[in-house]
Amino acid sequence: MATAPPSGGKPDPDLYKDQNDTWVDRSAPEWARPYLKMARVDRPIGTWLVLLPGWWGLALAASPGELPSAGLAAIFAVGAFAMRGAGCTVNDMWDRDIDAKVARTSQRPLASGRMTMGQATAFLGAQLSLALGCALPLSWETIGLGTASLAVVGLYPAMKRVTFMPQAVLGMAMNWGVLMGWCAVHGLDGIGAAVPLWAAGACWTMVYDTIYAHQDTADDAKLGLGSTALLFGRERTKPVLSGFALAFAGLAEAAVATQGLGWPAHAGIAAATGHMLWQVWSADFDDRWNLTNRFVSNQAVGAVVLAGLVAGRLLQPV
Repeated sequence: MATAPPSGGKPDPDLYKDQNDTWVDRSAPEWARPYLKMARVDRPIGTWLVLLPGWWGLALAASPGELPSAGLAAIFAVGAFAMRGAGCTVNDMWDRDIDAKVARTSQRPLASGRMTMGQATAFLGAQLSLALGCALPLSWETIGLGTASLAVVGLYPAMKRVTFMPQAVLGMAMNWGVLMGWCAVHGLDGIGAAVPLWAAGACWTMVYDTIYAHQDTADDAKLGLGSTALLFGRERTKPVLSGFALAFAGLAEAAVATQGLGWPAHAGIAAATGHMLWQVWSADFDDRWNLTNRFVSNQAVGAVVLAGLVAGRLLQPV
């Protein structure tokens, strides 16, 4: 369970000592540690959660009987790493004062004073430059679509201050790669076919990030911040998230049905939905290890959907 700062004032970083004792803290050059921590390089699950939807889009856009483009998949991998890091930097710049008051985030570079806003701004510029460099081999339509995602990425940190549904905006941002994957292959032609899969991904994000957000409910309530964990509450979270898991299944099925993908795509969606429901009903909101483990397990959810899409295209008659 997330623990609010003691009445004396400062949060206790020892509650999350494991997050501050990774390979970056132990082995990286001291000057590089704040930058690597800012980009969450020691926590790769975030990169996977950005990358896998992009690969879904490439698989959905592939021709019958063919694999997705390996070259595009590699470009998306580097781009996902850069954009996930940039998203973390933007979030930390917005939340530096709040993060300092929350046990889980109090040791982040800006919140702890190990990095200045000037350094963070320069680092963000470098991250966005890397992302732009990855996009240059792509079509102008894809570059434009990627640029549009920056507005959503920048909007997310503000949403927790004005709404209890910031996870809805996060879901749009985290799964933007579905649209870009399709666009990288076909341009904007027929991109409507990818929209249901993008929406399915947003439902997936709603599930995993609401579960994860239950760590911070005490701090968020004290600081006046919104989240779906607070909105749904402990009693309603599980039935509501079950609904989002089923919505994921329906939307993903709509996407593969329009493309005529074979049975592996349907099997992948079914397996992913089952995994999501397991996460929901086995979540223990009083055990942060339980919540973190379920969050990290979503790499498997994204991977099984990807495997189903790829196999479904390969088995599709040419």
